[in-house]
Amino acid sequence: MNHRNSKLILNEVYFWTDTIKDWNNLLEPTKYKQLIINMLMQLVAKKLIRVFGFVIMPNHLHLIWEMLDKNGREMPHASFNKAIGHLIINDLKLNYHRVLPFFKVEKKERQYRFWQRYPLAILMDDRVKVEQKLEYIHLNPLQEKWSLVKRPEDYIWSSAKFYETGKDDFGFLTHYKDRF
Repeated sequence: MNHRNSKLILNEVYFWTDTIKDWNNLLEPTKYKQLIINMLMQLVAKKLIRVFGFVIMPNHLHLIWEMLDKNGREMPHASFNKAIGHLIINDLKLNYHRVLPFFKVEKKERQYRFWQRYPLAILMDDRVKVEQKLEYIHLNPLQEKWSLVKRPEDYIWSSAKFYETGKDDFGFLTHYKDRF
């Protein structure tokens, strides 16, 4: 089941793709990748999500995650997107004001949009699907378009090293075999 909306179901695992508006390579700076890591850590610490795998690429990210509980009245993925967008837009206003117009939108409810609308969510209802998506996300940095590393476990903004060595440098990952 593919979802192009926010109707995720609690206690289900999803392969999630979030893309920067207009595919801009805004996630290249380490500080923005670290903001994403920090937000995932917070949501896991609050027991709102469980993260089984991820990769943060220059213009998108992939997650395999489970929504465990609502964050107030909203689902954790909405909190995640809202918080990351807010933090990065504020940083752009302070430090990269020439980049900001790329994210301007003409909407009553907001001035800027960081994420493309309608992230992709695919229900992961069996182990084989999870393993296929984990392989896909871990190989993402090796694609010819990116060529960020030679081996998946060498890309630090990914769960590949965790699955290769068992070492969780981020402190928020759950092995998929603990769920499936």
